[in-house]
Amino acid sequence: MNPENTRGSCAIILGMTDTDEKIPAAAGRISTQEGNASEIFERSQDREKNAKLIAKVTRSGHNSTIEHTVFNIAFRDVSVFVEQFMIEFRLASFTVKSRRYVDFGKSGFYTPDLGSEELEKKYEETMSYLFAEYSSFLEAGIPKEDARFLLPYCLRSNFYCTVNARELLHILRAMLFGRGSAFRELHDLGEQLYDQIEKLTPGICADFFKRRPEASDKTAIGYLFENYKNDEPTAKESVQLLSYPTDAEKCVARSALIWTRQYAPDTIEKIVSEPENVEKIIGLVTSSSRPRPLETVQYTFRVNGVSLSTITHFARHRMQGLMVPSLTLTDRTKYIIPDTIAKNEELLGRYHAAFAKMQELYATLKDNGCSEEQAVYCQMSGNTLDIVTTMNGRELLLFFRLRTCNRAQWEIRDYAIEMLRQLRAVSPLIFSHYGPSCYVSSCPEGALSCGKAAEVKEYFKNL
Repeated sequence: MNPENTRGSCAIILGMTDTDEKIPAAAGRISTQEGNASEIFERSQDREKNAKLIAKVTRSGHNSTIEHTVFNIAFRDVSVFVEQFMIEFRLASFTVKSRRYVDFGKSGFYTPDLGSEELEKKYEETMSYLFAEYSSFLEAGIPKEDARFLLPYCLRSNFYCTVNARELLHILRAMLFGRGSAFRELHDLGEQLYDQIEKLTPGICADFFKRRPEASDKTAIGYLFENYKNDEPTAKESVQLLSYPTDAEKCVARSALIWTRQYAPDTIEKIVSEPENVEKIIGLVTSSSRPRPLETVQYTFRVNGVSLSTITHFARHRMQGLMVPSLTLTDRTKYIIPDTIAKNEELLGRYHAAFAKMQELYATLKDNGCSEEQAVYCQMSGNTLDIVTTMNGRELLLFFRLRTCNRAQWEIRDYAIEMLRQLRAVSPLIFSHYGPSCYVSSCPEGALSCGKAAEVKEYFKNL
């Protein structure tokens, strides 16, 4: 049976703060009215007055008051393209159905309006073929986390999102007026969400369309340099460390000394002038439960050839500056090849054929006048892009604990290990303490542990 292929993407508000607009209204009153927090809340029960007050307060630019109202949203049967768009809004919380563990063979796929029955038929035939190949690879023993690279980027995804009202309005502006507005699916979902929250919280939505953002300049920076030859757009290295502090260890040590003891500047310089003192401080900071001094140093990486699936793993880390190029820039000829498939000659040939099939569909759509926004679904989860991420030392500590673990997905684990290797070259006193949880402290996986803690510790000790 072919997967469902209707356009039934929807976003449904399942729940929200049970005080609706009462707390944002009380927050608007608390800074200027007498009384304690409970008394002011009791005076904030009139829905119509609350809506008017919230509209007045937010017009004045005091938008933090509406962060007190929170929405729980179900995204049902949307494309994974929508999932990637949404998950980049890191002030929201997401829980997504995992393609590492769940069989997506019958998940269905989204079909955009291509303006032609003939084009839509070719599109649907191609997507059905890819889903059939995915299922066939699973039957042949390929792990789900590798077979998923065959899934097209129109596959249906289901996930939950919890977000405060201020961030939700920010998301809606991007969907309706900003970078998502050119994509029909995103625009339709934005309208669905707006219609729901406008009824639930009219004060929060007041003047939404009047306060739409100015149209952005769509001239890409890259167009300024089209005369530059770009023979190899993807670098040969998997990871490039673009920027890092040259005195990271001393910076962390100085910050820790100020933070914990308020040492005078001259005293601090005497302490950090001795390398063994810096090493001791770094050891205490990295092993503490609140390693705030690590936040004072940051590192920027270009990560090359990352599959669309694994970009999602990077995006789940909140405390970072992540730059993911528009998926309209994907080169369909570039894709990842898992070892489990590479070592099977028959499956490898079919794998290449699947990507060639998608390239053919994309070319057909473009030849028939379809826009990049319509054709964005014509790419595979195994297609790749180069991304840029900036993380501070504390977020990197968490990143490596999760992503260098043997239970991490192999692609992001390979990237994480290479990132750590490069960091140890430039800031060894800090990053010699970094690695998977079993190396940093203890394994949290319980019965799911790889059982190789001693071997893992030795590996990361000598990385």
